[in-house]
Amino acid sequence: MKKYWLILCMICLMASSCASGENTRPLVGSWRLTAYGPVDSTTPAVPDVEATLIFGEDGTLAGSTGCNELNGEYTVEGDQITFGQIVSTLILCPDLQMAQEDAMLRVFAGTASFKIEGDTLTIAKDGMVLVFQAMASAA
Repeated sequence: MKKYWLILCMICLMASSCASGENTRPLVGSWRLTAYGPVDSTTPAVPDVEATLIFGEDGTLAGSTGCNELNGEYTVEGDQITFGQIVSTLILCPDLQMAQEDAMLRVFAGTASFKIEGDTLTIAKDGMVLVFQAMASAA
């Protein structure tokens, strides 16, 4: 009988965690930008360039805007992510890449909201949104 109660309790815990609507995938890891721009009218990420973010367990952030490399720090509280000062290289790139970089850096200034649904990370601030897809981790 104990065995059945234990199984029932495990099922209830799993069901409640799925129904909570909270982020189920960790933020830590590698993400590739798929879209950016105004919340109601996103633009696909610039093709043939890698715009990525890597969130470290130690609160560090590294990546690329698709033009310049960036590094910084972040903290998370609930569904809010606060970015510390972001430093980046200063290469001038084609207009599309610069527009994408501008959108990314605007969202990374201060505190933004974020949510993770499946393998999709969305970071939003002041009507701007960045949409990322989880990247497979190297094994």
